Amino acid sequence: MSALVWIAAASLAAWLWLLLGQGFFWRTDVRLPPLGEPREWPDVCVVVPARDEAAVLPLSLPTLLAQDYPGRAEVFLVDDGSTDGTGDLARELAERHGGLPLTVGSPGDPPPGWTGKLWAVRHGVGLARARAPEFLLLTDADIAHAPDSLERLVAAAHAGGFDLVSQMARLRVAGTWERLVVPAFVYFFAQLYPFRRIGRRASRTAAAAGGCVLLRAEAAARAGVPDAIRHAVIDDVALARAVKRTGGRVWLGLADRVDSVRPYPRLRDLWRMVSRSAYAQLRHNPLVLLGTVAGLALVYLAPPVVLVAGLATGGAAAATAAGLAWLVMTATYVPMLRYYRLPPLLAPLLPFTASLYLLMTVDSAVRHYRGRGAAWKGRTYARPGTASGQ
Repeated sequence: MSALVWIAAASLAAWLWLLLGQGFFWRTDVRLPPLGEPREWPDVCVVVPARDEAAVLPLSLPTLLAQDYPGRAEVFLVDDGSTDGTGDLARELAERHGGLPLTVGSPGDPPPGWTGKLWAVRHGVGLARARAPEFLLLTDADIAHAPDSLERLVAAAHAGGFDLVSQMARLRVAGTWERLVVPAFVYFFAQLYPFRRIGRRASRTAAAAGGCVLLRAEAAARAGVPDAIRHAVIDDVALARAVKRTGGRVWLGLADRVDSVRPYPRLRDLWRMVSRSAYAQLRHNPLVLLGTVAGLALVYLAPPVVLVAGLATGGAAAATAAGLAWLVMTATYVPMLRYYRLPPLLAPLLPFTASLYLLMTVDSAVRHYRGRGAAWKGRTYARPGTASGQ
């Protein structure tokens, strides 16, 4: 057997395993579990960390203030050292729109060992603690919620006995690069953390989507968060792991009525979003990086390359196996495109998108070793155990 046949066979075997053995990650029907109405609706405090978010706040904050929640709820926006008037704008929006009470706080610069977002979350949770809420809703400043979002999250947590309920907000796909890159981002995330496994008690898989996390205050205290994860760049996954490790139940699924309003019109914007944390996901380990690059090449890039090579050289066996691998890959991507209301004809382009993610991952590692890794909004975070970024 030629090398092309072996490569194609290995890629096809990998895709058959992904299709059937990776928690059916490619399905998009994991939505909020059945809802159950509590006898008494618990108090909820909404914590919104915000740094230089004046551009998106008018589209997101009013949706939080307008929550139609049967119980008592309050919003705490934490202005994390913004230079664009985020805090003042939040107060203006609250005066203009009314709705839930809003408190705007500012914790100052994060101390060494803390990321800015988690330092802001810590401050917001501290403010909320005075209200003794049963639940905390941690949501990003670019997330817009339907009027019944909070009610549905609390009802799902109550009915399922979950300590953490998280929804992967539907990201914006208005521009060409957004349509090409964004659905693949969610697809790859689900492949790493199959949603079906996260909700199982016996499964060790844990993850959350930081844009929308409903968390029991008791579970947060038991897990020691956010202090226990203060240095985490990928804070949503770290949060879910901390909650599950201390006996909490976690659920994650795709959102129907929770949307990100942040635009990523250029490839550079999307590149920055992915590369800032890609190498942290690999635990800053060069061997894991090499394995990841090789795996991406075998699973995503090899099928179209080997198919073309096999057809050009008359290698029918290699071309057939590679074509089948590409077909399975394409079929598993179609449900995510449908979820994003995009044409299935984009599915065969997944190898090209995967090549972009491969380059973004390598770039993330290069930036890390140049001292510019995990940079976001003027701050650069070092690997835990090294000097902290500013």
